[in-house]
Amino acid sequence: MEHAGLFAAAVLAAVASLAAHVALNCPIQPVPSPRPPPTPAPNNLLQRLEKLGEGALDAPEDVYVDAAAGGALYTATRDGWLQRMRPGNASWERWRFLGGTGLLGITPSADGAMLVCDADKGLLRVGEDGAVTLLASEVEGTTIRFADAAIEASDGTVYFSDASARFGFDRWFHDFVESRPTGRLLRYDPRSGQTSVVLDRLGFANGVALPRDEAFVVVCESSRYRCTRVWLKGEKAGKAETFIDNLPGCPDNIRLGSDGHFWIALIQLRSSWLDFVTRWSLTKRIVASFPALLDWIHATAKGAMVAQVSEDGSIVRVLDDSEGKAINFVTSVTEFNGDIFLGSLATNFVGKLSLAQVAQEQGAVPS
Repeated sequence: MEHAGLFAAAVLAAVASLAAHVALNCPIQPVPSPRPPPTPAPNNLLQRLEKLGEGALDAPEDVYVDAAAGGALYTATRDGWLQRMRPGNASWERWRFLGGTGLLGITPSADGAMLVCDADKGLLRVGEDGAVTLLASEVEGTTIRFADAAIEASDGTVYFSDASARFGFDRWFHDFVESRPTGRLLRYDPRSGQTSVVLDRLGFANGVALPRDEAFVVVCESSRYRCTRVWLKGEKAGKAETFIDNLPGCPDNIRLGSDGHFWIALIQLRSSWLDFVTRWSLTKRIVASFPALLDWIHATAKGAMVAQVSEDGSIVRVLDDSEGKAINFVTSVTEFNGDIFLGSLATNFVGKLSLAQVAQEQGAVPS
């Protein structure tokens, strides 16, 4: 009986100690996460990709293809460089140095400049001469904490995302686990130099894209497994609605393809442990209070996936690497001239995959 009493006292002491640790050290204010949608049967077609410049890049998050330059590739890496690969050249060159570790989305401007989302600084413009201009670091009296992705409309307006009002790029996983919708879709007007909020309360606002007619703008909500669109033209102008929901992964960057379909990178933040932890606020608080445990939980997620989605929000096809054997944690996908190019925060290369090869292999699989 005495031993039982001692054991109970020890358990109570341990629980009290854990509760105190969590109360003092938990960095998040979590809410339950949406239940992850089911994933399709794997096809592992991304394992056929070619690795461009393997070993030369440090986590190339986004990839832009310059069609006017014959398919020159651009990416931004964690060492602060914008890097370029010219057509017919198998190596990357350091093109422009911006500094910092937070260079994310890149997109062209009609005047020949490049727009860059620096997660730490805001929306940047990099001129053809290399001059860097900060276009937006605040909006309506608040700091842009996590500039993520951008797209320029034909009238020069720039739509870009501010992923989180709570955490910066270095702690993006905290935002995913916390699951509070604090992201925003922003609009930069080059004529007035003013930035405004288009839509707020987004679940980790990420990739941004426009269709060919620019009738709406799409923003990805990574922690909600969906993309939302805001109508820019017509009777629905100003109205926000779901573009596509229940995606089999967390949508990151989104780009318009040459056929009018969109390509979306779907981060695979799934594992039995991760699904368990993110189901309840209490388990989130406990895990987030121990940095090493949070890192371990994050590391249990493996795989890569991209989806082609029609202009009406229907999935056309999904390509994946279910175990991350060739590529893991794909954050962007860009289509050009029959190939797709893949960026990732977990690689030292840009992936390239022939869609003709994909179609051939898919056609060879018995239905």
